[in-house]
Amino acid sequence: MSQLLHHLVCAVDSSGNSILDLAGKLAPPNKLNLVSGPAFQMQRELQWFKEVKQMVPPAYWERLNREEKAPFMVFTEEHEKLKADGEKWMKDTSSSCTIAAALIATIAFAAAITVPGGNEQQSGHPIFSGNIAFIIFAISNAASLFTSSTSLLVFLSILTSRYAEEDFLHNLPRSLIQGLVALIFSIAFMMISFSSTVYLMFGQQKAWVLIPIATMACLPITSFVLLQFPLLVDLISSTYGAGIYGN
Repeated sequence: MSQLLHHLVCAVDSSGNSILDLAGKLAPPNKLNLVSGPAFQMQRELQWFKEVKQMVPPAYWERLNREEKAPFMVFTEEHEKLKADGEKWMKDTSSSCTIAAALIATIAFAAAITVPGGNEQQSGHPIFSGNIAFIIFAISNAASLFTSSTSLLVFLSILTSRYAEEDFLHNLPRSLIQGLVALIFSIAFMMISFSSTVYLMFGQQKAWVLIPIATMACLPITSFVLLQFPLLVDLISSTYGAGIYGN
C-alpha cells in the first residue's frame, strides 16, 4: 500500500469518522439509482462497505467515532429503510413466482395421473406407452413437476428468510437466481409436455400439426424469458461478477 493510500484509509475527519464510517453512510440518490431495485441497491452498498473494510487496518473495524458508533452501526442505521424496501421487493417478487410455480406443479401432477389417451383396461398400462411422443410427454412432464417443485421450495425459502443485512449480499440473490432459472425450465418442460399431448391426440396422422404446436408453445417461453432476462442478468452480474472495483 502506498504512503498516500495508507494516509487516506487511516485519516479521520472532524467528527471522528474514518473512511469505513463514511462508507457505511447511505449513498446519494444519483449514485444509488445507478442500480435498479432496492434489493440490488442494498447488495451494492454491502459490496462497497466490504471492499472498503478490506482496505482499512483491522483496528478501524470496531473503532468508535465521536457519536460512540462503530462503522457497522453507522451502516445499519443509514440503511434501515433501504433494507426494509429490499425485503419488501424480495417478498413481492417471490410471492408472485410462488403462485406461478404452484400452478405449474399442480398442472404437471394432474397430467401425470391422467395420461393422454387413458389406460388399457386389462393391463392398466397407458395406451400410447410405446409411442415416442408419449415418452417425450412422460419425461417432460416429470421434469416440469420436479423443476416447478424446486422453484416453489426456493421461493418459499426466500419468503421465510430472516432478511439479515448479510443475506442481501449473496444468499437472497443466489436463491432468487435459482428460483427463476428453475421456473423458466418448468415452463419450458410444461409446454413440451402439452405439445406432446396435443400431438398424441390429434397430430399422429397429420405431421404438419407439429409446426403450429411448436410455434405456439414457444410463445409463452420466449415471452417469459425476455421479460425476466434483464433481471437475471442483473442478478448474475451483481452476485457472481467482478467486485465493485471490477478487480
